[in-house]
Parts: sequence; structure tokens; C-alpha cells
Amino acid sequence: MNIAFFLLPKHEVVCLPHDATLRQALERMEYHRYSAVPIINEDGGYIGTVTEGDLLWFMKSRSDLTFEGSYKVKLIDVPLRINNKTVNIDANMDDLISLAKVQNFVPVVDDRDHFIGIVRRSEIIDYCQKGLSQRI
Repeated sequence: MNIAFFLLPKHEVVCLPHDATLRQALERMEYHRYSAVPIINEDGGYIGTVTEGDLLWFMKSRSDLTFEGSYKVKLIDVPLRINNKTVNIDANMDDLISLAKVQNFVPVVDDRDHFIGIVRRSEIIDYCQKGLSQRI
């Protein structure tokens, strides 16, 4: 089995550019109803994953910050509490599964560390479930 089988390609993934604002992050996450979104730099590299919790904890720590003022804060200034690890597209399935156990999605990069998409944990579980149901 190849990781590419599970890959949701970059053009289908909701991402945020590294120079996005806090407000843009909040609005995009709300619109798509996601609790975590990958952050991509100008070269297409994966920087990290921002979560709702990151945004909320940051806003809580800044008593001077209002939602109206959130367009002034760059996303890059928000500390990320979780370090979602990436997997290379050529990695083996064991590497993917060990990361998917602890991450809702696994960012996938190419040999130049450019972000090429994600593998959702739910896709792996669905695949395993189908395999189990076919055995019965």
C-alpha cells in the first residue's frame, strides 16, 4: 500500500498562508468548520498546524485584543501548541499509521519538503473498516 492512495491533494486542502492574520484564520476555520488547518509558507513548505485552541489561548492571553482588532495580528505570531509531524510521500505505511494514531491528519511533503497534501486519520480507519467487513 502506498501513502498516495490516501492523499488528499494540496488543492483540495484548506490551508492558511504564513502571512495570514488571526482574523483570516478564524474566519476560514469557521467557514469550513475545521478545528485545525495547515500553515504553508511562500515557498510551499509546511510550517505547522494551527488549531482552534491555539487561537483561543492566544486571544485569552491578550486582554487588549478584540475580534475587531484581530486583523492586525499575524498568524505567525500565534504560538502553536501542537507539533503535527509530516511524512514524506515515499515513507512506508508504518510511519504514516504511527503518526495518524496521534494526529487527526498527517501533512505529506515531497523530497524538497514542499507540502503536497494531507492524509486524514478517518480515511485510514475507513479503509481498515472496509477490509474487516469484507473478511466477515
